[in-house]
Amino acid sequence: MNNVATNITRVSFVASDVVSDWRIERVHAVRGESLATAAGLARVEGHAFSDAVGGAAWALHGVRSNERYLEREEKQRLASIQQGLGRDDSKLGALIPIRKADAWWELPQDERRAVFEARSRHIAIGAHYLPAVARRLYHARDLGGPFDFLTWFEFADADAGAFDELLGRLRETEEWQYVVREVEVRVRR
Repeated sequence: MNNVATNITRVSFVASDVVSDWRIERVHAVRGESLATAAGLARVEGHAFSDAVGGAAWALHGVRSNERYLEREEKQRLASIQQGLGRDDSKLGALIPIRKADAWWELPQDERRAVFEARSRHIAIGAHYLPAVARRLYHARDLGGPFDFLTWFEFADADAGAFDELLGRLRETEEWQYVVREVEVRVRR
């Protein structure tokens, strides 16, 4: 990890029998192998990864990186409607780590963009659920862990149905044909 730049934000999701910020309600394998169940999930964002110690069931690490596949207009539009994490009414959350097939990574960048937005409409679908569902994407592929992306969502109880709809719509897209492992970790503050 010494080669990783110091000016990037790192995140660690640590599941253990200790309930700190988030209580795990369920862990569900959507595709591939699941993750172990635990009582609580800590999301630690900072300049260093948090070590999984003291009986942790698992720990996943990622980094906030530049936004890939976004065009300027899309980025501006999302920024104008998206709200941040940690809102008082966001009592529910979800961690969705995914790994994509080698075939995805073998595609040139422009072809991945075409699948991602031109055909699957990932950005357009996600934008439909803003600002109700706050989200943050972390990249993990280059860290050598079991997942390529760690996506964190927060939302109010009243928006749980909308969040489920969002997941259903994304999972029906061409892009999701490239997903080989996906776990859904639902939590409550």
